[in-house]
Amino acid sequence: MTTPDKVIEVGAWCLEHGHRTLLKLTGGRFPKKILGMQPVELRTIGRVSGEPRTTMLTSPVFEPDRVVIIASKGGHQDHPGWYKNLAKNPDVEITANGTTMKMTARVAEGDERAELWKKAVAAYRGYASYQRNTDREIPVVVCEPRSS
Repeated sequence: MTTPDKVIEVGAWCLEHGHRTLLKLTGGRFPKKILGMQPVELRTIGRVSGEPRTTMLTSPVFEPDRVVIIASKGGHQDHPGWYKNLAKNPDVEITANGTTMKMTARVAEGDERAELWKKAVAAYRGYASYQRNTDREIPVVVCEPRSS
């Protein structure tokens, strides 16, 4: 049985805004981890508007030279807006633990994707059920420090 996209959208909205509210109320001190993953704020440039857009996400692989995010949208049939934005403009910023990093995003493919997907599912097994809920291959996005 698949979860309807409308239910996924409502759940995603609640998670996003709940996360932002907790960060605001605690001065950024909470939450430090969500389901064992690093919370991050991703800033992209809107593909249509050209305006900055931010979204709260989690990173199952968070390293100094690599931040991995999963474009699951909870198993929705369509890619998340933030993913569409970075596909058009891969220059992004990621804020975590009060530090903002300028990064370049790319989609992992082949063996790299398989390895990172396995790590993502090990960090949060819900990703596997999200993949079963949709016909699209859920993108694994790798963000690396932007070269000067």
